[in-house]
Amino acid sequence: MNDPRDTAAYTITEGARYLRIPAPTLRTWVVRSSDVSRPNRRIDLPLIIAPEYDPIRLSFNNIVEAYVLRALRTRHGVSINAARQAIDEAEHNLGMKRLLLCSELRINAGELFLDTYSTLINLNRASQLGIRLVLQRYLERIEVDETNKPARIFPPNRSGKVIVLDPWVAFGRPTIARRGISTSAIVARINAGEAEEDIAEDYGLNVPEVEEAVVYEQAA
Repeated sequence: MNDPRDTAAYTITEGARYLRIPAPTLRTWVVRSSDVSRPNRRIDLPLIIAPEYDPIRLSFNNIVEAYVLRALRTRHGVSINAARQAIDEAEHNLGMKRLLLCSELRINAGELFLDTYSTLINLNRASQLGIRLVLQRYLERIEVDETNKPARIFPPNRSGKVIVLDPWVAFGRPTIARRGISTSAIVARINAGEAEEDIAEDYGLNVPEVEEAVVYEQAA
């Protein structure tokens, strides 16, 4: 049985909306790049390897990778080239494939990545601590299964872990974590003029969950 976490399920636009990442930025992480400043252009593999490229479609695991990479770039302007170097070093020297999915990255809040990255970029201790704290906050929103692999991700929203992406529920689309109700279905009913209280009662939700679905979909 194929693991739904590796199935092509999301367009670039969808992945960008769910994670609050500009679509052009996400695309640069997924497509090959070349160094146009050099006569013999170096072709770099994508930071994130999608299961399909014509057109590009991302898997749930790709969404997790993009989410972690977003965390790495949130502070101190971690550049794509620097991130690529550090990821390559960690993977080649430590034998850790798909580092952005590795349990070691989550358990140690990026310690292995930061050790390598700090050597390349010469970060001071304060900068290292800043990135590590950001990573801890982001990585707490990734749930793992019994094999310690990412199983669910709670994308950025205002109210904790209300909205979730789960590859086994609603084809990995955003749902209310407690009940598995699609956020888009809730918003469709709101747009049709139904009251929040009625929708909440129908789905076994509370009104704040309905409101969170609306806020999330409007921001996405």
